[in-house]
Amino acid sequence: MAMFLSAIWSDLTSRAISSLMERYRERCSRPTREERLHRLQQLLLRVRVIVDDADERSITNQAMLQQLDMMRKDMYRGYYTLHTLRRRADEEGDAKDSHQVSQSFTPSQLNSAKRVRLLRSSSSSREEEQLQQVVACLETAIEDASEMVVLLSGCPRLYKQPYSMHLILDKCMFGRQVEMEHLVKFLLEAEVSGDTNHGVLPIIGPKKVGKTTLVEHAFNDERVRKHFSQIVFLNGGNLAGEKLEALGRDDYVIKYENPASHGERVLLIVELDGVRFSRRLHSDNIDKGLWQRLYSTYIRHIPHGSKIILTSRSDKIASFGTTSPLRLEYIYREAFLYFFKVRLFGSRDAAEHPKLAAIATDMVMELSGCFMTANMYSELLRSNSNVRFWISVLTLMRQVKQKNLFLGTHQVDIWDVARPIYVPRVKKSSEDLVILDEYEARSALDHCATATTMTVQEVLLGTSRHRGKFDVLAWRSPIPPHFSYFFSCEIRKRRRIVARKKSIQKTAN
Repeated sequence: MAMFLSAIWSDLTSRAISSLMERYRERCSRPTREERLHRLQQLLLRVRVIVDDADERSITNQAMLQQLDMMRKDMYRGYYTLHTLRRRADEEGDAKDSHQVSQSFTPSQLNSAKRVRLLRSSSSSREEEQLQQVVACLETAIEDASEMVVLLSGCPRLYKQPYSMHLILDKCMFGRQVEMEHLVKFLLEAEVSGDTNHGVLPIIGPKKVGKTTLVEHAFNDERVRKHFSQIVFLNGGNLAGEKLEALGRDDYVIKYENPASHGERVLLIVELDGVRFSRRLHSDNIDKGLWQRLYSTYIRHIPHGSKIILTSRSDKIASFGTTSPLRLEYIYREAFLYFFKVRLFGSRDAAEHPKLAAIATDMVMELSGCFMTANMYSELLRSNSNVRFWISVLTLMRQVKQKNLFLGTHQVDIWDVARPIYVPRVKKSSEDLVILDEYEARSALDHCATATTMTVQEVLLGTSRHRGKFDVLAWRSPIPPHFSYFFSCEIRKRRRIVARKKSIQKTAN
């Protein structure tokens, strides 16, 4: 019996020792967080090489575009994770140093310390899982990209020389490659034999999401210009009420005319809302009657094989289409952070400026994915790389929300708030820049002969002094259709706004 118990005890002991040794070997071989982050950075560099090369090429294959879109999403998520975890590590390091200093002067609080460790342990476990998932996704994306890399080499380049990303953003849209090719494919599709109806594609999306920019890039595509004899833009200012029946040649703009063609096909672009054309035509006015009047007055007279693009913020235009609508949304947070940091840092490496990069991440949470606002603030921030200045601009962004957007549990986008909009000035604590109205122009000629050159950045910084009502340039887009965005505004002494919430609540509802 003693020998039997001894054998069992010996077996249990050897198993326990073996298990401990296995755990020790596993722990030693498991990469540290810093090693995982280094691995993530290496994978991101490899993926970025593929994505940047693809962005410089003309790609028409839908499967390749979808694969590239998935790879971009993985890349943006990877950069977001890398930046977030490195920032967390820096914050924990600073907190640890501060805690060690304070320990010399304050008594120990054991229970509080335990709770902090438990919370950090739970958060760390989730972050490790997230990091592992991101690394696995990038590894899979690279493994699956071998055939695509070969096919990419056969796609023609769009540029004569390579560009860095911040220069590419001055040449093309960001994050709309799939939507762009979807639109071009619709425009080039042949009509079904015997079908007398024209192809109609509705494009639906919120304000300032890039509907007009997408359409402009599509009809500037060489394939589209060769396919249509004319590209016509119908002036939305004359689509309301009785004026529709009186449409004449002056009510539309011929954007392009192909001299080699003989009127075979026309591309008609109709924008059914927007401050650019008509303040009387709103989403509530868009109905079947409007479409029927527009069709009988103009569309039925254009040649067979022509195509129509409708753009609007209203879902009502979906019923006007002969195909499913193309819906545009603001880009997701990870991609928007990538875009914003490229705009802020240009050719500089954001990793070399960790404090500024951390502030940029906080700013993204305040910008709601709006490209115009991001570009407006990036021009302001590029003028001064001081950390304190960036913090003051971040504070300004938050104050804009506090003054204009907070509606209890409701929150709306800054450009959907009823005017006026109150914007604190960076260096003038007693004054606000009050935006009374905002409008767009395709060029200085579309605006007026004496278009303002004063920028909103100059007003916010206080370098340009102006009293009364005046116009300022918010941002001038470098890509087609080269819109210039203007604010009509004035400077007011800061005062406490009491009835603001009630008026905005009505707007939000």
